[in-house]
Amino acid sequence: MEFCDKLTPCRELGIGIVPYSLLGRGFFAGKAVVESLPADSFLVSHPRFLGENLNKNKIIYDRIETLARKHHCSPAQLALAWVLEQGDDVVPIPGTTKIKNLDDNIGSVRVKLTAEDLKEISDAVPIEEVAGSRTYGNMVKSSWNFANTPPKESKV
Repeated sequence: MEFCDKLTPCRELGIGIVPYSLLGRGFFAGKAVVESLPADSFLVSHPRFLGENLNKNKIIYDRIETLARKHHCSPAQLALAWVLEQGDDVVPIPGTTKIKNLDDNIGSVRVKLTAEDLKEISDAVPIEEVAGSRTYGNMVKSSWNFANTPPKESKV
Protein backbone atom coordinates (compact mmCIF):
# COMPACT_ATOMS: atom_id res chain seq x y z
CA MET A 1 0.00 0.00 0.00
CA GLU A 2 1.30 3.39 -0.89
CA PHE A 3 0.07 5.76 1.76
CA CYS A 4 -0.12 9.11 0.07
CA ASP A 5 2.03 11.25 -2.16
CA LYS A 6 0.89 14.28 -0.12
CA LEU A 7 2.28 12.99 3.18
CA THR A 8 5.68 14.68 2.92
CA PRO A 9 4.35 18.17 2.13
CA CYS A 10 1.78 17.84 4.90
CA ARG A 11 4.49 16.91 7.36
CA GLU A 12 6.65 19.80 6.18
CA LEU A 13 3.73 22.16 6.80
CA GLY A 14 2.82 20.59 10.15
CA ILE A 15 -0.53 19.34 8.88
CA GLY A 16 -1.93 16.21 10.49
CA ILE A 17 -3.41 13.51 8.29
CA VAL A 18 -6.84 11.96 8.78
CA PRO A 19 -7.00 9.17 6.19
CA TYR A 20 -10.27 8.71 4.36
CA SER A 21 -11.88 5.35 3.68
CA LEU A 22 -9.25 3.38 5.56
CA LEU A 23 -10.61 0.02 4.54
CA GLY A 24 -11.20 0.89 0.91
CA ARG A 25 -14.94 1.43 1.45
CA GLY A 26 -15.10 -1.87 3.28
CA PHE A 27 -13.06 -3.79 0.72
CA PHE A 28 -10.43 -4.90 3.25
CA ALA A 29 -13.26 -5.91 5.56
CA GLY A 30 -14.39 -8.31 2.85
CA LYS A 31 -17.16 -6.36 1.14
CA ALA A 32 -17.81 -7.90 -2.28
CA VAL A 33 -15.05 -10.43 -1.64
CA VAL A 34 -16.23 -12.69 1.18
CA GLU A 35 -19.72 -11.23 1.34
CA SER A 36 -22.03 -10.03 -1.40
CA LEU A 37 -22.98 -6.41 -1.77
CA PRO A 38 -26.64 -5.66 -1.17
CA ALA A 39 -28.36 -4.57 -4.38
CA ASP A 40 -29.17 -1.18 -2.83
CA SER A 41 -25.57 -0.50 -1.74
CA PHE A 42 -23.90 2.52 -3.32
CA LEU A 43 -20.84 0.31 -3.76
CA VAL A 44 -22.47 -1.70 -6.55
CA SER A 45 -21.58 1.19 -8.85
CA HIS A 46 -18.22 2.10 -7.28
CA PRO A 47 -15.41 1.77 -9.84
CA ARG A 48 -13.29 -0.52 -7.66
CA PHE A 49 -16.18 -2.92 -7.10
CA LEU A 50 -17.23 -3.28 -10.74
CA GLY A 51 -16.62 -6.28 -13.00
CA GLU A 52 -13.02 -6.82 -14.00
CA ASN A 53 -11.82 -4.19 -11.51
CA LEU A 54 -13.27 -6.23 -8.66
CA ASN A 55 -11.68 -9.40 -10.01
CA LYS A 56 -8.27 -7.71 -10.12
CA ASN A 57 -8.72 -6.19 -6.67
CA LYS A 58 -9.66 -9.56 -5.21
CA ILE A 59 -6.10 -10.66 -5.95
CA ILE A 60 -4.88 -7.84 -3.70
CA TYR A 61 -7.39 -8.83 -1.03
CA ASP A 62 -6.07 -12.40 -1.16
CA ARG A 63 -2.53 -11.14 -0.54
CA ILE A 64 -3.66 -9.10 2.46
CA GLU A 65 -5.73 -11.99 3.76
CA THR A 66 -2.64 -14.23 3.62
CA LEU A 67 -0.57 -11.65 5.51
CA ALA A 68 -3.39 -11.20 8.03
CA ARG A 69 -3.34 -14.92 8.80
CA LYS A 70 0.41 -14.64 9.40
CA HIS A 71 -0.30 -11.89 11.96
CA HIS A 72 -3.31 -13.69 13.47
CA CYS A 73 -5.71 -10.91 12.62
CA SER A 74 -8.35 -10.01 10.07
CA PRO A 75 -7.49 -8.25 6.79
CA ALA A 76 -9.28 -5.16 8.12
CA GLN A 77 -7.19 -5.20 11.30
CA LEU A 78 -4.01 -5.56 9.27
CA ALA A 79 -4.95 -2.63 7.05
CA LEU A 80 -5.77 -0.45 10.06
CA ALA A 81 -2.60 -1.52 11.87
CA TRP A 82 -0.60 -0.53 8.79
CA VAL A 83 -2.22 2.92 8.79
CA LEU A 84 -1.59 3.30 12.53
CA GLU A 85 2.13 2.73 11.89
CA GLN A 86 2.43 5.55 9.35
CA GLY A 87 3.32 8.15 11.99
CA ASP A 88 2.07 10.06 15.00
CA ASP A 89 0.68 12.72 12.67
CA VAL A 90 -1.61 10.17 11.02
CA VAL A 91 -4.89 9.79 12.88
CA PRO A 92 -7.18 7.16 11.37
CA ILE A 93 -10.84 7.40 12.25
CA PRO A 94 -12.48 4.29 10.85
CA GLY A 95 -16.20 4.48 10.38
CA THR A 96 -18.45 1.56 11.10
CA THR A 97 -22.10 0.66 11.24
CA LYS A 98 -21.77 -2.63 13.12
CA ILE A 99 -20.53 -3.43 16.63
CA LYS A 100 -18.57 -6.44 15.34
CA ASN A 101 -16.69 -4.13 12.97
CA LEU A 102 -16.03 -1.68 15.80
CA ASP A 103 -14.55 -4.54 17.84
CA ASP A 104 -12.46 -5.54 14.84
CA ASN A 105 -11.24 -1.96 14.42
CA ILE A 106 -10.27 -1.75 18.09
CA GLY A 107 -8.41 -5.05 17.75
CA SER A 108 -6.12 -3.49 15.17
CA VAL A 109 -4.15 -1.73 17.92
CA ARG A 110 -3.00 -5.14 19.16
CA VAL A 111 -1.41 -5.98 15.80
CA LYS A 112 2.29 -5.26 16.09
CA LEU A 113 4.18 -4.67 12.86
CA THR A 114 7.90 -4.42 12.26
CA ALA A 115 9.49 -2.30 9.55
CA GLU A 116 9.83 -5.50 7.52
CA ASP A 117 6.12 -6.25 8.01
CA LEU A 118 5.19 -2.74 6.88
CA LYS A 119 7.23 -3.17 3.71
CA GLU A 120 5.71 -6.58 3.05
CA ILE A 121 2.21 -5.14 3.39
CA SER A 122 3.06 -2.16 1.19
CA ASP A 123 4.54 -4.45 -1.43
CA ALA A 124 1.37 -6.57 -1.39
CA VAL A 125 -0.71 -3.60 -2.53
CA PRO A 126 1.17 -1.80 -5.28
CA ILE A 127 -0.91 1.24 -6.17
CA GLU A 128 -0.47 0.59 -9.89
CA GLU A 129 -2.25 -2.76 -9.49
CA VAL A 130 -5.33 -1.31 -7.80
CA ALA A 131 -8.07 -1.40 -10.43
CA GLY A 132 -10.69 1.31 -10.74
CA SER A 133 -10.87 4.91 -9.69
CA ARG A 134 -10.72 5.79 -6.00
CA THR A 135 -14.00 7.62 -6.20
CA TYR A 136 -16.95 8.20 -8.46
CA GLY A 137 -16.29 10.51 -11.40
CA ASN A 138 -18.58 13.29 -10.19
CA MET A 139 -17.05 13.28 -6.69
CA VAL A 140 -13.48 13.99 -7.79
CA LYS A 141 -14.04 17.76 -7.82
CA SER A 142 -14.94 17.56 -4.12
CA SER A 143 -11.66 15.94 -3.15
CA TRP A 144 -8.60 17.40 -1.46
CA ASN A 145 -6.90 17.55 -4.85
CA PHE A 146 -8.77 20.77 -5.49
CA ALA A 147 -8.19 22.40 -2.11
CA ASN A 148 -6.57 25.81 -1.99
CA THR A 149 -4.43 25.77 1.13
CA PRO A 150 -2.44 28.92 1.90
CA PRO A 151 1.30 28.61 2.63
CA LYS A 152 2.31 27.98 6.25
CA GLU A 153 3.64 31.53 6.61
CA SER A 154 0.35 33.04 5.46
CA LYS A 155 -1.74 35.13 7.87
CA VAL A 156 -4.96 34.03 6.14
